[in-house]
Amino acid sequence: MSQNPENLVEQVEKTTKNLSRPPLEQWHPELSGKMDLRINRDGQWIHKGEPLGREAIVKLFSTILRREEDGQYYLLTPVEKWQIQVEDTPLLAHSLEVTDTGEQQIITLTTNVGETLEVGNDHPLEIGHYEGSEQPRPLIRVRHGVDARLVTAAYYDLAEHVVEQTVDGKPVLGVFSNGNFYKIGQGG
Repeated sequence: MSQNPENLVEQVEKTTKNLSRPPLEQWHPELSGKMDLRINRDGQWIHKGEPLGREAIVKLFSTILRREEDGQYYLLTPVEKWQIQVEDTPLLAHSLEVTDTGEQQIITLTTNVGETLEVGNDHPLEIGHYEGSEQPRPLIRVRHGVDARLVTAAYYDLAEHVVEQTVDGKPVLGVFSNGNFYKIGQGG
């Protein structure tokens, strides 16, 4: 067992050769330990104090990352499980695009690892707040408990598509995507 990113890459590539995405829901290894890997608030992956140099490793690691019920993040292979540190969210979402209008509107975001996500049932949008602050914390669910935080520019782009709806007799601000209404805030 090794904390070396190259060894984990090799293990995952062998196991998932013919799969589009690693089957994390089927992998339940025992904890191997803590890896000296941290994802900072800017989405940079830092291993032993140095940025991970290969973009391909970051992309692969994003597919084997799971957030578990304990709120911690783990890199998984079929036989290894390494806890890592995440300062805010492991991924960032940018490049917001909107097709159609009204309830037929579809909002698409691209993550910092190049994955395109449509806001909808599989990738819901949630606007929370940072702890102890009213500063919005817009998130899109990626998979396996992992979220991507919308960068400021994407959040402002999202704000251009906000509409007011009445929910439970109260005005609510939000956006439509894939037929769902995602609450952003209280209406007027």
